[in-house]
Amino acid sequence: MIMSWEIMRAYLPLYAKALLLVLKIGWIGIALAILIGVGCSMIRHFKIPVLQRLVSVYIELFRNTPLLVQLFFLYFGLPKLGLDIDAEVCGALGLALLGGAYMAEAFRSGLEAVEPIQMESALSLGMSRRQAFLHVVLPQAISISVPAFVANIIFLIKETSVFSAISLMDLMFTAKDLIGLYYKTGECLTLLVIFYLIILLPVSIVGSLVERRLRYAGFGD
Repeated sequence: MIMSWEIMRAYLPLYAKALLLVLKIGWIGIALAILIGVGCSMIRHFKIPVLQRLVSVYIELFRNTPLLVQLFFLYFGLPKLGLDIDAEVCGALGLALLGGAYMAEAFRSGLEAVEPIQMESALSLGMSRRQAFLHVVLPQAISISVPAFVANIIFLIKETSVFSAISLMDLMFTAKDLIGLYYKTGECLTLLVIFYLIILLPVSIVGSLVERRLRYAGFGD
């Protein structure tokens, strides 16, 4: 099968528009996921009563159900309860809730990987517990968590491919729509792969550089 570059060039504006949508929803969702994840990991790390149990339930619930099911609940289920959510908001919220559960575990493992002697040493030097946590434990935990954070970000970006299920014109929706209309499967899928690489390769490269830089600084050992 010979692919037509002219057809691919004609489809580029549609994919570019879908790319912008994926970036918009994806990065909003990921930013919220990081905030949720850090907050939840702190609650579990410091063992805050009641909240710790709620966070544990949240993490188990969202880590063990597919994003597609969560989106269906948000987009089709909540209106039955009188709460209508725009498709884009639904996509960002679904990504944030799913990602928050994964980010929470990633950051909690980073916090727990820091040896207790680090805190003890900081306290022996006259630091308060707050200062020791912010200036000694936290930087090391962040450094240790970077690989998991980058892996989770890549995972969440790839999960945006299910947004088409709630009628969002993402990259997957665009590819399936064009294939259904014009039967140009090879061209459409090639563009789909290229546009996902445009998003994911920079994230992977930047994540590797940040991880290497932090390890060179001595925080990731």
